[in-house]
Amino acid sequence: MDILHLIDRLEELFNDSRAVPLTRNVMVDEDKMLDIIDQMRIAIPEEVKKAQQLLAQRDRVMAQAQEEANRTVEIARGKAEELVHRDLVVQEAQRRADQILSQARGDAENIRHDADEYVVTTLQRLQDELGKLAHQVQNGIQLVEEEQARRAQIPAMRDTAQK
Repeated sequence: MDILHLIDRLEELFNDSRAVPLTRNVMVDEDKMLDIIDQMRIAIPEEVKKAQQLLAQRDRVMAQAQEEANRTVEIARGKAEELVHRDLVVQEAQRRADQILSQARGDAENIRHDADEYVVTTLQRLQDELGKLAHQVQNGIQLVEEEQARRAQIPAMRDTAQK
């Protein structure tokens, strides 16, 4: 299940919960909340797997770019050697080979740069979503703990009142 969908469900659970009078607290269905948290624990590794797949995809793109650059370099070398044998075009061949080599290196660097930017952007978005999720889970835990503490005080107050 999509992590964002689970976050939306958690938010709906809080929004649908009953408010505790004269406080900013709400009463949350513990089973529903724990169910959503369990689903999040399952979904987060999937998000991490997606990030790893993105890294692998970046590596493949970089390898393809390197392979293409190597092919282009070999083509440039082959053409340069062919042109060296022609006396009148030796200088032009060298200039063209250097230009092709430079372009290939530039293209490979651009592809590598674009792939790195894509991975960084995607991982930053994932990090932001995981941060939001962690904050929401922490708030949920805090609310449940406060509710437990409040419930623990009620019997103690009854015992004191009965004495």
